[in-house]
Amino acid sequence: MGLKDKQTTKNHNLGQSMRHAFAGLIAVAHLERNMRWHLLASILVLVGGWWLQVDRSEWLWLILAIFLVIQSELANTVVENVVDLLTDQHYALAAKYAKDMAAAAVLVAAIFAIVVGLIIFLPKLLWLI
Repeated sequence: MGLKDKQTTKNHNLGQSMRHAFAGLIAVAHLERNMRWHLLASILVLVGGWWLQVDRSEWLWLILAIFLVIQSELANTVVENVVDLLTDQHYALAAKYAKDMAAAAVLVAAIFAIVVGLIIFLPKLLWLI
């Protein structure tokens, strides 16, 4: 399959859009170490929520936190890749700022997730002791 066979236009239907979206998820999970850590943490949170029998509103907060972190990591990866593409891997201060700010978005989402987890899990874990 040569470059001539690569798609450069908009997707033609919903199925094609979904295939590309899932390919993006697989790629980021495969290529980004931090995404793998986020996914592992998400699984641990889901198992912990099931084990500690969190209620419906707690599930909503946990799921929101998980999705915010994953969404932030996806956006961070996009920014990093676009910056690298545009700068051809050469240093530029604006590129550094863009990457740092995208990473900060992930950090903020992760802090939110940690706070949500502590609020939900800490009282339940202390009650077990």
